[in-house]
Amino acid sequence: MSRQRVARAYWTVAPGVGEVRSEQLPTPGPGAVEVETRWSAVSRGTETLVHAHRVPASQRARMRAPFQVGDLPGPVKYGYLAVGEVVTGPPALLGRDVFCLHPHQDRFVVPARAVHPLPDGVPPRRGVLAGTLETAVNVLWDAAPRLGDRVAVVGAGMVGACVARLAAGVPGVRVDLVDPADRRDLARALGVTWSRPADLDDLVGSHDVVVHTSATADGLALALRLAPEDGEVIEASWFGDEPVPVPLGEDVHARRVAIRPTQVGAVAASRRSRRTTDERLATALDLLADPAYDALFTGESTLDELPGVMQVLAGGGGGLVHLVRYGA
Repeated sequence: MSRQRVARAYWTVAPGVGEVRSEQLPTPGPGAVEVETRWSAVSRGTETLVHAHRVPASQRARMRAPFQVGDLPGPVKYGYLAVGEVVTGPPALLGRDVFCLHPHQDRFVVPARAVHPLPDGVPPRRGVLAGTLETAVNVLWDAAPRLGDRVAVVGAGMVGACVARLAAGVPGVRVDLVDPADRRDLARALGVTWSRPADLDDLVGSHDVVVHTSATADGLALALRLAPEDGEVIEASWFGDEPVPVPLGEDVHARRVAIRPTQVGAVAASRRSRRTTDERLATALDLLADPAYDALFTGESTLDELPGVMQVLAGGGGGLVHLVRYGA
């Protein structure tokens, strides 16, 4: 292999164990592009479950990433938040910074249709959030907050923070971003209110719209208490193979509160006949012109440091959004 045709990528090789591997980089053919990666981000919820081999067997095919190599539970090359510069490809894309649903890898070759140019005003670093914000767009289409609503987002992770920022853009909406960790500064940057669970614990039925993103049983229980009578909780968490107790013995039945899952794999039902997944992603990319999303970034490393970082993230440390930087 010639030196310039070798790529390096992160792999999960055993439960809780990752490594950086070298592989041959194919020569781009007609209709393909070669991308030199600038940044990638760890999708913390999903990728830590992959790291721990906690994807249920029934969901392994469904959870397959677009350019995943290997099969879950592993060894597997997994990830889907990458931004880089097109160094080989059609003239319209050459030299452009693009987003791609690709694993953590320093260079990659994919079909040209798989990359999405960043709009003017969206820096490459922020562009890695396109996949996460696309999920949040889908959640908002499902949750449908209205003028003057009080919205609770239970769980201030990547998706929860993005949902909170989008909801705050609806006129008259008040957003409570609920998390036991101190998210005061994050909430301020997003233009919402941070609340601890205990601050809202007794406010039964107090919110018009409730979105749950914490992936914890306690978070779901709180979300059910906050939901209005005859209302619903929009469930955006993914728990992997963890059994989740639901407090149905309390007043969920009496208040007729429903749980409605939302998931980015399909466009929300309210838009499915009118929006494609590409159009949904384009909406997310345009929304990333908002610099408030920079507040989600809490750490960065090199690709070589990522195996150790994943152990920290899987253990609950490491902040909110971890970036992987490439090049000088």
